Amino acid sequence: MNNQKQQKPTLTGQRFKTRKRDEKERFDPTQFQESIVQGLNQTGSDLEAVAKFLDASGAKLDYRRYAETLFDILVAGGMLAPGGTLSDDMTRTEYCLFTASEDLETMQAYAQVFNKLIRRYKYLEKGFEEEIKKLLLFLKGFTESERNKLAMLTGILLANGNISASILSSLFNENLVKEGVSAAFAVKLFKSWINEKDINSVAASLRKVGMDNRLMELFPANKRSCEHFSKYFTDAGLKELSDFARNQQSIGARKELQKELQELMSRGETLKDIIAYVREEMKKTSISEQTMIGIVWTSVMSSVEWNKKEELVTEQAIKLLKQYSPLLKAFTSQGLSELTLLLKIQEYCYDNIHFMKAFQKIVVLLYKADVLSEEVILKWYTEGHMAKGKSVFLEQMKKFVEWLKNAEEESESEEEEAD
Repeated sequence: MNNQKQQKPTLTGQRFKTRKRDEKERFDPTQFQESIVQGLNQTGSDLEAVAKFLDASGAKLDYRRYAETLFDILVAGGMLAPGGTLSDDMTRTEYCLFTASEDLETMQAYAQVFNKLIRRYKYLEKGFEEEIKKLLLFLKGFTESERNKLAMLTGILLANGNISASILSSLFNENLVKEGVSAAFAVKLFKSWINEKDINSVAASLRKVGMDNRLMELFPANKRSCEHFSKYFTDAGLKELSDFARNQQSIGARKELQKELQELMSRGETLKDIIAYVREEMKKTSISEQTMIGIVWTSVMSSVEWNKKEELVTEQAIKLLKQYSPLLKAFTSQGLSELTLLLKIQEYCYDNIHFMKAFQKIVVLLYKADVLSEEVILKWYTEGHMAKGKSVFLEQMKKFVEWLKNAEEESESEEEEAD
């Protein structure tokens, strides 16, 4: 018997079968493009038929893999090379957004095509948003008419919630801004967006993605002023947008002012210096006394860490407001400013539950410090209050108001006797 181990035979040139999931399919959009182009050529300018064709084709064609190709064709008629030019070596169609009529009605019809397609194939949502971002970066590669159509379509899509306002970040591209392309595009875009909805809806969408304070970036740094922005968009028939931007800038300035005020307080600057600083800022920014007293109140109340216990917080608030009552007095020279302050106090005590029982004590303190007058307190009590915590605060103030009325009546009778 041969004890030597028998050598196992080896196979040469053996081919192992690759499992399908391990295969990496080569990206080749040619066949996909031909199928889409052929379908669009057959449906022509009938957008109802286009929508039906795209709906049916999703079951046969790989939309997930070739989303960018699909959107390129629907917008420009063929695949776009970097920069926005059409690829020469590929089939194209004449039936696309860029060859359509340049009017709002046609753009609304195209928006419906995209809307139906994305509702049917939800996975295209992200790819579509990426496509719009890319197209905005390619604006210089398109004709003026193509840009106008894309701007109108984008405005409609934003109004309908098909895409997020975050796509506008593409317009802040330095080259587009420098050559005035971004601002001109924005005019058409916002016109169609406001036409579909209104400025409040536009503002809400911009705030949601933090774009509300970035509109100035549509202009080069040397033209990035409220005056230039306002003139440009007002002249273009978008006064609502210029008013919104002006308001946003004003809000930004107020926030900065509040921050600076809190800084001055935390550094222990004298009230005289703080008052001088605030007066100077009022002159510079044209902020009214009514607006300023609101900022001052918020700054004072944000300058300390509040105790969480209700009974201690009132004591703490009285001590703080005694200290800062000269600052509040400096910016309540008008009755309207006093009422504004009183409403701010009401709102603050309502929004911060530990202060609910402190309202009356705060008002009485500021009355004694000559910040709030009896006329304004009585006006607030009878008709000037807001709904927030109304029943609680009116009940708290009842005895003090009665005392004020009696004091007023006594004063009047004394005057009559003197006469």
